[in-house]
Amino acid sequence: MNVAAAIRTLVVDDEPLAREGLRLLLATDPDVTVVGEAGHGQEAVRLIREQRPDLVLLDVQMPEFNGFEVLARLDPGEVPAVIFVTAYDRYALRAFDIHALDYLLKPFRDDRFHDAVGRAKAQIRLARMSDLSQRLMSVLSTYGERENTSVPAPPPAPTEPWVRRLAIRDTGRVVFLDVDEIEYIEAADYYVQIHAGGKAYLHRETMQSLEARLDPERFMRIHRSAIVNSRRIRELRSEGRRDLVVVLTGGAELRVARSHREKFQNLR
Repeated sequence: MNVAAAIRTLVVDDEPLAREGLRLLLATDPDVTVVGEAGHGQEAVRLIREQRPDLVLLDVQMPEFNGFEVLARLDPGEVPAVIFVTAYDRYALRAFDIHALDYLLKPFRDDRFHDAVGRAKAQIRLARMSDLSQRLMSVLSTYGERENTSVPAPPPAPTEPWVRRLAIRDTGRVVFLDVDEIEYIEAADYYVQIHAGGKAYLHRETMQSLEARLDPERFMRIHRSAIVNSRRIRELRSEGRRDLVVVLTGGAELRVARSHREKFQNLR
């Protein structure tokens, strides 16, 4: 996978002049390749499935069905990054509820458009690097076949189901982070912010997905958007009659939600 490959983009708008204007703006960006355009919802669904674009510039109100219905007809793995481009501002909250990258209200300035596309490119490349990292980890985990194949290999040792290290993209490189080093994890939409060794790493994975791969005997959910490494807890502090604060070895202080307080009753 080439992380720096062109951003494959689809333009979807029921107005031909609007599509032409978007194509002209995209033509000035050497990182973007327009792979098609659609003038209505059904055609948009077909092209997304055929072309598998990285990014879709998507109008809201169109014939047959609207932009939201286009996304609803796709399987989760088919949904690309989306920037809504529309003349109607009343759909903005709904657009961000489904995690659209941006919402451009016509008419918009050229610099506003390029800012939105620039952020989309950064997100897409981060996702590509995360996918590449996961593939590399898979290769590393299966590497090490014995050179002398005539000697029977010993049976594989039982393995724990919990992840022991993560592959994280960090400023153009991949950092392999042992989970022992993690102090705490914060949710950030489709990403998590991992705090370890005085640094914070943005990792493309949901909190729920990552929590399922971590040893629950060591990693504790203390809030809807926070997980801590129990071995990094230095202090528990009560504030008031009902509030509890976790103090970690690195100095971070995190409040414990009341629904999670019982986890600390038997902490050793």
